[in-house]
Amino acid sequence: MSNKWVVTMGLIALAACGGNGGNAANGGNTSASGTGQAQPSAGGAGIAGLTGAGSTFAYPLYQKWFYDYAQKNGVKINYQPIGSGGGIKQLQEGTVDFGASDAPMTDQQIAQAKGGSIIQLPSSLAAVAISYNLPGAPDNLKLTGAVLGQIYLGKITKWNDPQIARLNPGVKLPATDILVTHRSEASGTTFIFTDFLSGTSPGWKAGPGKSTEVQWPVGLGGKGTAGVAGLIQQNPGAIGYIELAYAVQNKLPVALIQNPSGKFLPPTLDGATAAAAAVAKTLPATTDFRISIVNAPAPDAYPISSFTWLLLYQNQTDAQKGKELVDLITWGLQDGQNEGKPLNYAPLPANMVQMEQDRLKTVKLPGAA
Repeated sequence: MSNKWVVTMGLIALAACGGNGGNAANGGNTSASGTGQAQPSAGGAGIAGLTGAGSTFAYPLYQKWFYDYAQKNGVKINYQPIGSGGGIKQLQEGTVDFGASDAPMTDQQIAQAKGGSIIQLPSSLAAVAISYNLPGAPDNLKLTGAVLGQIYLGKITKWNDPQIARLNPGVKLPATDILVTHRSEASGTTFIFTDFLSGTSPGWKAGPGKSTEVQWPVGLGGKGTAGVAGLIQQNPGAIGYIELAYAVQNKLPVALIQNPSGKFLPPTLDGATAAAAAVAKTLPATTDFRISIVNAPAPDAYPISSFTWLLLYQNQTDAQKGKELVDLITWGLQDGQNEGKPLNYAPLPANMVQMEQDRLKTVKLPGAA
């Protein structure tokens, strides 16, 4: 076996935040502890390496990043894709060196972190697609946030409802019951979707609201994106929210979603990039990067887009590991941005990359002047 360290990661399907299990993608060495905890793997003598946990939404990208970084720099990185909530909790407890989440940490979550101040850095961005199973209907049905809110509130129950029909003139819609599907566990993808609904559906904002986990008025829950996609594929009439990467790789039909400019757009990398650029150009130098890009005010912005974040303590307790973590994230913000598009992740706006690199310079290492 090579003396180089290798990257090790938990096995998981190409999925969104929330669950364990599945198949690892894009090659590389993988391992799964089955405990939901980030487990250290064997490495160079006397060197602990880095451990991380969290987002499965960004797992295919991180798997590629960490494998390539390990090959180029001889550094062990053990990342467990256990979901955003799990990654935040493990960072709070100090059982991992970094966390990953598709929803930024709240003030309360930061206050509960045992290691003090936390730096939250967007690493990439992607889109959430609305997929459906409606035999006889075309791909790319048009939907609005207001209509989706009514569907998820259980107030629109048939696919031929007049509100859906008005958005799709000339399309023969069946009188099929709509089966709402959603994530059954706390999920960063749920946060993105409910953030979108809260900005477009007054009824949703006043009711379930936005969170990684909400009280769903109707529908069936599936664990992880694979679970939601399975419910959609197995049930005619079903609708659900899944990551763009999963929809593309599995050739699932997706809806066109109306943005604030009135355009109906499919989920694309260009649409996510336009959303991020519209928001990034207004960021103050003091931003903590806890920003939403759903319903971004740009003509070509896909409205259900989001950053995904890497989380680390500002005050590191181990100088060697702290330096390696900063080096890893710096590499991800630079070289790593070029690796996202083939995996359906869009690169960050250039001005954000510079701002984040400046923020990384505020990380404090033990013994540093």
